[in-house]
Amino acid sequence: MISLILFGLFALLMIVGVPIGISLGIAAMAALGYGGVVDSSYLAQSLVTSIDSFPLMAVPFFILAGDLMGHGGISRRLLEVGEILFGRYTGGLGLVAVATCMFFAAISGSGPATVAAIGGILFPAMLKRGYDRNFSVGLVASAGCIGVVIPPSIPMVIYATSSGASVSSLFLAGVVPGVLIGVVLMLMSWFIARKAGYHGIERSYTGAEIFRILWDAKWALLVPVIILGGIYGGIFTPTEAAAVAVAYGFFVGVFVYKDLKLAEVYKVLAHSALTSATVMVIVGTATVFGRVLAIEGIPVKLANEIVALTSDPIMILLLINVLFLVVGCFMETLAAIIILTPILLPVVLKVGVDPVHFGILMIVNLAIGMVTPPMGINLFVGSRVGNAQLEGVIRGATPFLLSMIVVLLVLTYVPQITLWLPNLMK
Repeated sequence: MISLILFGLFALLMIVGVPIGISLGIAAMAALGYGGVVDSSYLAQSLVTSIDSFPLMAVPFFILAGDLMGHGGISRRLLEVGEILFGRYTGGLGLVAVATCMFFAAISGSGPATVAAIGGILFPAMLKRGYDRNFSVGLVASAGCIGVVIPPSIPMVIYATSSGASVSSLFLAGVVPGVLIGVVLMLMSWFIARKAGYHGIERSYTGAEIFRILWDAKWALLVPVIILGGIYGGIFTPTEAAAVAVAYGFFVGVFVYKDLKLAEVYKVLAHSALTSATVMVIVGTATVFGRVLAIEGIPVKLANEIVALTSDPIMILLLINVLFLVVGCFMETLAAIIILTPILLPVVLKVGVDPVHFGILMIVNLAIGMVTPPMGINLFVGSRVGNAQLEGVIRGATPFLLSMIVVLLVLTYVPQITLWLPNLMK
C-alpha cells in the first residue's frame, strides 16, 4: 500500500502539472505519514542531510561556471574555431554545431545550457545560409545531450553521490562515449546535409586569420585543460575544479574578452542561483523518495525479481536500457538517477557489471531522454531559442535520436569503450 501511495500520488501530481521536486516531496511525505515507520521530522532532516555533501557542492559551481562562460564570449569563440575546422565541408555549419557543443560540454556540464549557449549564436547563421529550421534546432538539441556525457558532468556528480563511485573515474569514463556520440551525430548531420544540398562555407581562411582566431580562442580552449588536467594531475578535487572554473570564467569574461559587463554579473548570479536552487530541491526530495523505497525494501525485492526472471547480463542490461529510455521520457534526469541508482545498482552488481560502466550507461540513456517527448528539456530549450514549433523540432531530432540509441547499444555491450581510459589511468 505504501508503494502504491508513493508511485500513484507521484504520477498523479506529475500528470496535473505539479513541478517534479514538489511531486516527489509530497508523495514521500504521504507515504511516510501512512506507514508511520519514522517520525514526521524525517522528511525535513533528510532534505538537509541529502544535500550536505562536499561532492554536491560541485553542482552549483558548474552551473555558475557555465553561465559565466556562456555570457562571457567563450561560446562565440569556440564557434569560430569550429568554422575553421569543419565549415568548408558539406553541411559545414551542422558539423560546427556538433563540434562546438562538444567543446562547450567540457565547460558547462549541462545539456540545456549547451543548447541555449550554442543555439542562440548558431541558429541565425544556419537559417541565413538556407538550413531547414527543424533540422538546425533538432541537431543542436541532440548535440546538447553531449553536455552531460563529456566531463565535467552534473549528472555524474549526482550518480557518484548516490552510488559511492569515484567522480574522477566517471569523468574519465565519459570522455570516449561523449566523443563517440559527437562523431556519430556529425556523420548523420553530414549524410542529411548531403541529401538536402547544404553546402559548406565558401570562405577560405588565410594562415594569419587562422592564427588570430585560434589565439583569440586560447582562453576558451584552455578551460577543459585546466579543469580536467587539474583533477587528474592531483592539483584539486572535482568540487575544487568547479570553483576554479567559476573564477576562471569570471576573469576571462570580464577582464580578458570583456563581453561580460560587471552590470550583467548580478543577472548571471541570480539565474545560476535559481537554477541551483531548483536542482537542489529535486536532489533533496528525490533522495527522500529513494529512502522511502529503501525503507520498504523495494530495491532488494525488484533486484531479486529481475535476477529470478533472467540471470543473463545481456538481457538484464537490455531490460534496464529500455526502462531508462522510458523513464527519461517522463522524469527529470537528476531525480531519475537518485531514485533508480539504489534500485538497479544491486541488480547489475549481481551479474558482474562495473558500477562506473553502469553509471555511464544510465547517464547516456537519460541524456537521450533530453530529446524524447514529452519531457525532453533540450527540445523545449531548442524550440524556444530557435523560435520553432515543438512538433517540427521533434521531427528534426528523430534521426539523431536513433543514431544515439545505436551508440548506446554499442556502449552497453562493449564496456571496454567506457572503461578503457579509467583503467589506463589506474
